[in-house]
Parts: sequence; C-alpha cells; structure tokens
Amino acid sequence: MSSVHDLTKDQLAIAETTRAFADEYLAPDAVAWDQAKHFPLDVLRKAAELGLGGVYVREDVGGSELTRLDGVVAFEALATGCPSIAAYLSIHNMVAWMIDRYGTDEQRGRWLPGLCSAADLGSYCLTEPGAGSDAAALTTRAVRDGDHWVLDGVKQFISGAGTSRVYVVMARTGEPGSKGISAFVVDRDDPGLSFGPNEHKMGWNAQPTRQVLLDGVRLPADRLLGGEGNGFRIAMAGLNGGRLGIAACSLGGARSALERTTAYLADREAFGARLLHAPALQFRLADMATELEAARALLWRAASALDRADPNAPQLCAMAKRHATDTGFAVADQALQLHGGYGYLAEYGIEKIVRDLRVHQILEGTNEIMRVIVARGLIGAA
Repeated sequence: MSSVHDLTKDQLAIAETTRAFADEYLAPDAVAWDQAKHFPLDVLRKAAELGLGGVYVREDVGGSELTRLDGVVAFEALATGCPSIAAYLSIHNMVAWMIDRYGTDEQRGRWLPGLCSAADLGSYCLTEPGAGSDAAALTTRAVRDGDHWVLDGVKQFISGAGTSRVYVVMARTGEPGSKGISAFVVDRDDPGLSFGPNEHKMGWNAQPTRQVLLDGVRLPADRLLGGEGNGFRIAMAGLNGGRLGIAACSLGGARSALERTTAYLADREAFGARLLHAPALQFRLADMATELEAARALLWRAASALDRADPNAPQLCAMAKRHATDTGFAVADQALQLHGGYGYLAEYGIEKIVRDLRVHQILEGTNEIMRVIVARGLIGAA
C-alpha cells in the first residue's frame, strides 16, 4: 500500500524502477552483506547507472537533476531492499549536491562526474568526537598558509570513510561559533589524511563507519567550497535534504518489514487458523500501515517545501525526519514482535531492519535536535 495519488507518471516510474532494482540487487544479499560487513561497491555503481549517484546534481556534469520529492520516492523504494545501502547513497548524494550547489565550475567539473557515476564515492564530515549535536563547536582547524590551507583535526562516525574518495570537511577558519566555519573538499589521496578502524556497530554493517584523521592536510586554495566562513550554512543546507533521504530510508525499511509480516501471518497457523485471520493482528497491521502513510504524507510535504524554497522548509524537514524515523523504527519493531521468535533470527531479515533503522533516530541530527529546530521555528513565529 502506498500514497500514489499525488505522484506524477515520472515519479511512479521512478518508484517502480527503483523498487525493481532493490528487489533484484539489494534484497537477496542484504543479510549476507550485514553479516560479512561487506560494502558492495559494484552494486552502488549499478545504482548509479539508474541515475542514483547524482540524484539532485545538474545534468551538465552527469547528474539526474531530480527534485527532492523525486528523491524521497526513490530512496524509500531503494531501502526496501537494504536500508544500510540506501542510506549510504543518500549521504553520498548529499555530498554531491553540496558540491553542485556551492562549488565553482572548476570544482563541479572536477568532482561531480566521478560522484555521479559512483566511480568515486563521497563522505560528509561534520561530526567530531567532542562535537555532535553542538556541531558549531567543532575544533578541526584550517589555517591559511600562502596559497594553501592546512587542516588538522578528527571527524567521527563518517559513513564510507576509507572507501570514499571525496570528503566534504567542515573546519574552523575563524572565530568561535558557526560563523567561523568553512567547507573544504578533501581527496582520499591527499597527504596527511588517514582513517581509524572500522567501527563495530549495531546496524548499518553493509557500509563502513570510521574516523577521518586530518594531520597537516595541505590543500590548495581552490579546495575551499562556497567561500570562507560559509561552511556551517552549507553543512546545514546539506542536512535539510539529507534528513529527507534518511526519513525515506526509514519508511522503505519499515515498509519491507510490514510486507514481510503480512506474508508471514498469511502463512503461519496457530490455534487452528491462519494468524492473518485474527482480528487483533489485523488491527495491528492496520495501525502500522496507517502510521507509515501519515509519515509519508509529511515527508512528501517537506520535500515539496524544500523544492520550492519555502522558508519553513527546515522546520518541515526536521518534522519529517523526526516523525518518519520514529515511525519507521516502531513499525519494524512491531513487525519483529509479530514474527515471534522467528523475527529474532537473522535469516528472516526483520532483526536486521530493526538494527539498521535504529540509528536513523540519531544521525543527521538526533530526533531531540529535530524538536529543537521545530521549537525554534514556533518561538520565532510567535
């Protein structure tokens, strides 16, 4: 079941094509990738052949130039196959969009063709060991040295780190607070860049998460992205779209869990009847479907607001991220419960969805910070 009444024919085609890709290339191997901690680069490049490597990037450098609403439709469909891989692609696309939106023509031509084809992967580097929710307190520094910038610091919880080639790094170039932060494009081969060990995580095991270590990384001046002192604004603009992507991935994972649960209850018998015929269980399925539909409606509204540059878009993106990720996790958890003991077994794929979706309530702004953003909008409007 899905909300299709507001989608165009092109958007319906995006949903159908991406779901078919997820069914063929992600779902069959998702559990194995999770267990082996395997990052399937070949599959990411296949996804890029569908245009999923540069969803929001302009066409002149190889992008698909789709809308945010197009994107959330695609990422929900993709996440039905594997939320971990879909979520990484959402982050990769956030990086590509930032370079496309704020980069010079030279920067766009240099970095974006590889990102759009997924020959090169991208990572977003804002969070630090001592600066998570309080991102404006970051301590990574970039010091001007003639025609170069020298970067020193540590970034934490970086998806794709070590495998990605392109890193958009936020670093302090001036005064304390958000106005003293600038954004830089760092290449994996830049001397002084290294990575911590792959983190052992509850979920998202099909993508690497490592520290990014910057020790005297010397960059030419043309690696500055969007002008000195604009890094925090650029980072937050990227997150508005990134939050929509993560929200969509939560809905996709939960939708898969609901579909699997409905099929399981139709097949499973207890007390002389199929479980699907029990009204109490039907009511629970109905509630799960209703909550997903409501979250999807809010997500689509937020995506449309961002597409038209609505001044309330940041608050709507925060609302959608908070609601969709909370709902997605709750639905997946309920799906596990309805599977009984089988839901706890890896082979059924439900426990993996639960583990993958849990982190969506934390990353790209915790759901507590989403409430702060919404509250600030309310207070400012009062």
